[in-house]
Amino acid sequence: MGRLRGRMLPSPAMVPSDDAPAPEQTAALIAGGAGGVGLAAARRLEALGYRIVLLVRDVHKGREAARQLEREPAIHACDVTDRAAVEEAVREAAASVGPPLVLVNAAGIAESRPLLPPDDDLWARTLAVNATGPWIATTACLPYMQEAGHGFVCTVASTAALQGYRYTAAYVASKHAVLGLTRALAADLGSSGIRVTAVCPGFLDTPMTARTVANMTAKTGMGEDDARAALASMNPSGRLITPEEVADRIVALLQGAVDEDEPNRMD
Repeated sequence: MGRLRGRMLPSPAMVPSDDAPAPEQTAALIAGGAGGVGLAAARRLEALGYRIVLLVRDVHKGREAARQLEREPAIHACDVTDRAAVEEAVREAAASVGPPLVLVNAAGIAESRPLLPPDDDLWARTLAVNATGPWIATTACLPYMQEAGHGFVCTVASTAALQGYRYTAAYVASKHAVLGLTRALAADLGSSGIRVTAVCPGFLDTPMTARTVANMTAKTGMGEDDARAALASMNPSGRLITPEEVADRIVALLQGAVDEDEPNRMD
């Protein structure tokens, strides 16, 4: 099965407090909730009773995602790099749904480029979505978590936060940055009742990976099946990790069912 790591021995510091609000009274915000890991996490959290709020770039895709949930979620179309828009969405969610005490940062982009000629626009865009986006969403939710004395933040990082990959300098840098942000937030908030963590999956079976496969076939002439197999072979498990596996790990961390085993690598 490869390295789907996380010890099944919860540490007392991780286990949610008994006086935490019930899920039915809590908003779970999913940034990047229109598909992939974000939508899978929304399904898992909804099954636990949380009231789901999807932050999406495209409202139409958000509505398509909503049809895959049992209950109608709140949907807010916003750019995760726009602080004013994210803070407005969080305020509206807090007023109409409940305090946003669970946050999953699942929005992300990945594009491959050679180092030269340098693509500064790609660099800036990737860092903005993958690193600044989680910073904005987390700090937008943080006042509500501090007021409640409880909170849980999980950011979907990547094995690219732990090592380098060719042709993906911007992506690798952004994932290293967001893992560093996670560690800093955890250090700042460790005694507050607010838990901050990240999961680091390898190559996933998601629409983002499908776009990577399409790019590989266009540039190399490789067949689609061969391109997918090449990506899967880069995971020690020899297969693509499913969004549901990552969502299950996020829920396990939320519930204190696994130790954080930092970094929480899944490949």
